[in-house]
Formats: sequence, C-alpha cells, structure tokens
Amino acid sequence: MNPIDLRSDTVTKPSSGMLQAMFSAPVGDDVYNEDPTVNELQDYCASLFGMEAGLFCPTGTMTNQIAIKMHTQPLSEVICEKTSHIYLYEVGGIAFHSAASVHLVDGVRGKITPQQIAAGINPDNVHYPVTSLVSLENTCNKGGGSYYTLAEIAAIAEVCQQNGIPLHLDGARVFNALAASGDSALEYGKYFDSISVCLSKGLGAPVGSVLLGKRNFIEKAKRVRKALGGGWRQAGYVAAAGLYALQNNLERLQEDHDRARQIAQELALSSYVAEVIPVETNIVIFRLIDEVDMDGYLTYLKDNGVLATSFGPQLIRFVTHLDITEDMMQTLFEVLDGFQA
Repeated sequence: MNPIDLRSDTVTKPSSGMLQAMFSAPVGDDVYNEDPTVNELQDYCASLFGMEAGLFCPTGTMTNQIAIKMHTQPLSEVICEKTSHIYLYEVGGIAFHSAASVHLVDGVRGKITPQQIAAGINPDNVHYPVTSLVSLENTCNKGGGSYYTLAEIAAIAEVCQQNGIPLHLDGARVFNALAASGDSALEYGKYFDSISVCLSKGLGAPVGSVLLGKRNFIEKAKRVRKALGGGWRQAGYVAAAGLYALQNNLERLQEDHDRARQIAQELALSSYVAEVIPVETNIVIFRLIDEVDMDGYLTYLKDNGVLATSFGPQLIRFVTHLDITEDMMQTLFEVLDGFQA
C-alpha cells in the first residue's frame, strides 16, 4: 500500500493527463528561445498575473535568488519576515549570490505589516546598507499556510512605492492564497515588481517555477539564470507539466484546504496534542504535549503508513495535496486516534 505522504505537497506524482501532456509536448532548444512549450508556459503564467513576461527555472529557490540578484547590489539590504523561505531555506543564497544583507522583521505567522516595513527602511547614511528590496511570502510556510490578502499587499506596495523600493513575491503557494482569499491573480501584477510562481507544490507538477516581471527585467534575468546553471535545452517536456497544472489543477485546491481543516479538527480532539495552529490553506502544524517524544510519534506514524515531518520542538507539519484520497483520510484518522500518549 502506498504511504499517506503528508511531508509536503512537493511529493505528488504526475497524473495520467499530465504525463500525456508531457509525452506529446513539442520541444526545442530553450537557450535559443526555441522551445514552443516553454514559451507557452512563460506567456500563459505571465498573463494570469497581468505581468509582461516569464522565465521558466528548475526551482523556486532559483527564481527567488535571480529576483534578489536583479533587485539588489552589494552593500544593499533585503527586508523580509524572519521565517521567510528566502532567508531560512535557500542556503544563505542572498549573501552568496548577491552580497546583500537581510533586515529580518518579526511578523505574525510569517506576515509583516506596512508599519514594520517602513520602520525597517534604512536612512541615507554611509553606515547602513541601502534598503533595496522588500520580499513577501505567500502563503507563509512557517506560518502554517497563512496568507496575505490583496488589501494587505496593496498597503505594503504603497510603502514600497513611496520609498522607491521594489516588491518581490515568493509565491511558493500563491494559488493556495488566491483560492483561500478569493482574490484575483491579475491584480497581483499591479503591486509586485517580480513574482516567483512554484509549479511543483500544490499544483502537482514534478519540477519547475516561473519568475514573472517586466519584459526587460526578464531578459536580464536570463543572463543570471545562465550564470546559475539554469539554462534549459528541450525543457518543454517538463514545461508541459507546469502548463497542464496551471490549466487543470487550480480549481481543486480548495479540496486540499478542506482536508487540512478536517485533519486539524481531528487533531484538536486528541489528548496528545497541545495546540493546532489555525488552518487557512493546506498546511497543518500542531504541537505535541511535552510528555510525548516527537521522534517516537513520527516513528509511530511511519510504522502505520503515514509520513510527516518535524517543524521545530514538539511541532509536526502535515501538508495536504492532490494525491491524498478519501480512503487515505479515513485511514489517517484511524492512525491519529490510535496513538497512545
């Protein structure tokens, strides 16, 4: 029996429809801009957000790091929330690639406010790095899938515009945020100078992210992608998966959110759970009581066919996705109920 894999929404396998799209994709050499499927994916993704152009890359880390490199220079600084993926989980890439420093903001569940951003902008003083970029993450992974609404984004963008600072979005799960908020992707292009869209999380593609921005920004970004080793050849086979995901898997994201809430409700009834962080999208984070050994709990889950990941002291993360079925949900509930603290 296949395990119930709740470690991440990156673990999904291509569906039969996605595989067929991949097998039948027309391809060319993308370094020469001759892969028609890559070009279609980039244009389609950009159109969803009202942006001028897109650049297909292997990973979200690459799209984020390209954007940061483009927006900053050595002796400058990036403002972001202290648990942001670009800071915690991209191997110190901001320092390595861009020689920029980071101003960390202590947000609430991964979200920061216009007031905090304004307070973090450095004065024009030779002692300080130049504040060159503000980066938001939507949804917020460490925040348990919390998300910014369009109104919150607009208020932050106003601060950035007033101070001449670009605004970047790490949109790792941006379509989860849009599904939950009901906001329009088209509106995002009005507020962000660059957007990273991940295709391999809740959307189910096996690999890839797209960086969006103005056309001249993307043309320059191609050079940075090349320097990072991200030039593709016949990449249309994987681009086809991303295109299929965008055209077929957006409407069903609410199912993942509903299942995450069902899991949270079940956990809230468990005597061994001290706290469940409120669920907003497809991420469930819960805290075990001190009497429970976290590693032992993870082993219990694994022995019973459930894969999960630790997320800090006594914290466990579940992430729902399109490969989770109703039968799996029922089995999961039985496993959760069967644990003896």
